[in-house]
Amino acid sequence: MCELFGFSARDEIYANEYLRTFFSHSDKHPHGWGLACVSRNGALIEKESIRALDSHYLGERLSQPITEKILLAHIRYATIGNVEYRNCHPYTGKDNFGRTWTLIHNGTIFDYPPLEKYVKKQSGDTDSERIFLYILDKINLAQKEKKAKLSFEERFEILDCVVKNMSRGNKLNLILTDGHYVYVHTNCKKTLHYLESDGTTIFSTQPLSDEGWKEVSFAQLLAYKKGRLALAGTAHGNEYVENEEQIKLLYQIFSNL
Repeated sequence: MCELFGFSARDEIYANEYLRTFFSHSDKHPHGWGLACVSRNGALIEKESIRALDSHYLGERLSQPITEKILLAHIRYATIGNVEYRNCHPYTGKDNFGRTWTLIHNGTIFDYPPLEKYVKKQSGDTDSERIFLYILDKINLAQKEKKAKLSFEERFEILDCVVKNMSRGNKLNLILTDGHYVYVHTNCKKTLHYLESDGTTIFSTQPLSDEGWKEVSFAQLLAYKKGRLALAGTAHGNEYVENEEQIKLLYQIFSNL
C-alpha cells in the first residue's frame, strides 16, 4: 500500500526534515512520489513515477527550504494502476466555482458501484483518481443545485456522506484539501497518525519522529483549519480489515502491472 503525509498549520512551517524522513520510506514504496504545496490560489503539484530515493529532482527540491501552511505528500506502492506518471498522487482539480481540491489516498476500493463510470473518464487507471473525480462531481452537483458556492458546513456534509458510504468493505485512508480546510479519514487501525502542537497538526501513515505521535480518530471524517480541528463527522464504524480473498485479489492485480 501507499503512505500519506500532510499538514495544516496556522503559520508556515519548515517541512524539509519531515519530508526527508517520509520519502526515505520509498525503499518499500518504490512506484512513484508526489508533493502538493497548497494555497488559496491553487496547488503546485510535483511528482514522478520513480522511487523517491532515486529522484534527482526531489533531492534538489529538498535541498531548498519548503515552508507551507498546507502540504500533502505521497509515496506509492502500486496495487491498482500501472507504474506511470498519470497514476501518481496527488490528484488535483477545480470545482465549478474555481475552488481547487487536492487528494492523496492509501487503500483499495474493492466494491463501490458509483465509481465505475469514471473508468472511462479518468486519465489514469487508479481507484484513487476515481475517488477524486467522484468527490469533485458531488461538490459540483450540489453547487449547481444551489446556484452558489457551498459553505464549509455544506462541503463537509457531502464529504462525510461519501466516506461513510464508500468505507463499507473498502480501505479508505485519505487526506483531502480545498485550499482552506484539510480533511482526513482512516478506517484501518494503526495506519494513520498525527502530531499536534500549537497551531500545527501533521499527519503521516507512520510516525516520523519520537515527538509523541497519536493515532488519528478512527472511522470518522475530520476537518482541520489552521492546524486545529474544526469539525468531526459521523462515527460510522466501518472498519477495514484485510481478508484472505482480498489479499489474493491484490496480488493478482499487482502481478499483472
